[in-house]
Amino acid sequence: MDNGNNYIDIGGRIASDFMFSHEIYGEGFYRFDVEVGRLSGIGDILPVTVSERIVDKEVMRIGQAVRIIGQIRSYNNYVEADRKNKLVLTVFARDIEFPAEVSSPNDVFLDGYMCKPAIYRTTPFGREIADLLIAVNRSYNKSDYIPCIAWGRNARYAGKLEVGDNIRLWGRMQSRQYQKRRDDGEVLEKTAYEVSVSKIEIIEDDDEVMFGEETSTNGANDSNETIESNEISENEML
Repeated sequence: MDNGNNYIDIGGRIASDFMFSHEIYGEGFYRFDVEVGRLSGIGDILPVTVSERIVDKEVMRIGQAVRIIGQIRSYNNYVEADRKNKLVLTVFARDIEFPAEVSSPNDVFLDGYMCKPAIYRTTPFGREIADLLIAVNRSYNKSDYIPCIAWGRNARYAGKLEVGDNIRLWGRMQSRQYQKRRDDGEVLEKTAYEVSVSKIEIIEDDDEVMFGEETSTNGANDSNETIESNEISENEML
């Protein structure tokens, strides 16, 4: 794959205005949202970051069909109301196209390491779920920390993984709405982003041990839990 250990391919429609994000060494970066459809008919709204050098911001408009290939990047954002850092994800575009018709690919591949113990649980309906946090290395001694969720038998196996295990996984990036109650009683509407895992492998001594594949109609997490971290430092997006 072109992007090695961190690859994402998404398509859909532009769902927000094209907004300036930041500048590094004279290169400007912009952010916008893309609505990516699911087979269930529910769309995921995914944040995208793109360099001004590969896109003409004057032609960007809401509703336009778009196809993006890139990587999932993470960074820490300090939330004053919560007084802690929150792990924020974005799709970092390396290639962007504007096809005549809308398509909705949503393919993710990650090769990384378990950086905290998996959280295995069952839903009130008895469905098995495991939350994972994967560290994926990139250039200049940086890493991206990516929340993932596994289901069914993949969740059972993932629950046995240990910190430091090298794993490969395939899936899709999804958005999920949830509510969080603050200490003062106020209820906030929030959005979590994660990779819903369809296939997972553990890498041991150059041998691949496949955990199998899991089929889901929409890949949605029916839990209100999300992964927020104040333990990850110096993790920059670019």
